[in-house]
Amino acid sequence: MRTGLALAVGASLAFGASGSLARGLFDAGWSPGAVVLIRISIGALVVLPFGLAALAGRWDVLRRNVKLLLLYGLLAVAGAQYCYFNAVQRMDVGPALLIEFTAPAAVVGWMWVRHGQRPRRITVAGAILAALGLALVLDIFGGVSLDGIGVAWATAAMIGAATYFVINGNLTTGLPPLTLAAGGLVVGALGLGLLALTGVLPVDTASGDVRLADATVAWWTPLVLLGVVTAGLAYVAGVAAGRRLGSRLASFVSLIEVIAGVGFAWVLLDQIPTAMQAAGGALILLGVVAVHLGEPAAPAY
Repeated sequence: MRTGLALAVGASLAFGASGSLARGLFDAGWSPGAVVLIRISIGALVVLPFGLAALAGRWDVLRRNVKLLLLYGLLAVAGAQYCYFNAVQRMDVGPALLIEFTAPAAVVGWMWVRHGQRPRRITVAGAILAALGLALVLDIFGGVSLDGIGVAWATAAMIGAATYFVINGNLTTGLPPLTLAAGGLVVGALGLGLLALTGVLPVDTASGDVRLADATVAWWTPLVLLGVVTAGLAYVAGVAAGRRLGSRLASFVSLIEVIAGVGFAWVLLDQIPTAMQAAGGALILLGVVAVHLGEPAAPAY
């Protein structure tokens, strides 16, 4: 359990850094599509050798899980990010993130309906606390306007994120965590690449330097960090955490990503969090603790 929590928090911190690292590239003229395509592609190149080594020649395991890897890569990796970027083009970031991060509630519902894992009252209470904290951190209570199509895209992103947690916690596939992460990243990169080639995903790049915190760095520096840390390491840690914690608890711990995103924006972009955001972060942590207390000692699938 301790190892799983450490891995889940590590994955959340890594994922949380992606927004601040990407912001400098956006300001320098990069399109979101180009950043996410290169990020996932670098992550795939980094993790693939380790995923193949972990497979240890058991190609039958890979063949049995081809459909699962396609679902994971296209829906949980590429689909979630593509849908989120489409959502934020039509609505504010806060509401889009709030809708996407209802994924833990969707995971609770799925595990109840599909696997009979009825949540305890303390788990439900923790979910409510975490949802309220998320709303405070994202500051959605002031004059939010919603776009129907944007909400649909954000909901699709939520489904992709929920798929990520459910598959990560599946103990029956026989796939090593490294192999699952590598396969998902490779399929995701190929899917995003196909969207780019057909013109559905705009890919604009720039060669100018990028501002991070108080420093000016070469454009490739944040790209390498995005690929290695916020894609490669983050997905590997996320899969390993899901195997140890189960889908429900891992999905709620992932809400720490929102807190981490605010923290990295403070450090790298000088965006100081408000007292309300700090209070929201505390509620998220309380909610995660409550969900943890409501989970069984060992995850069951």
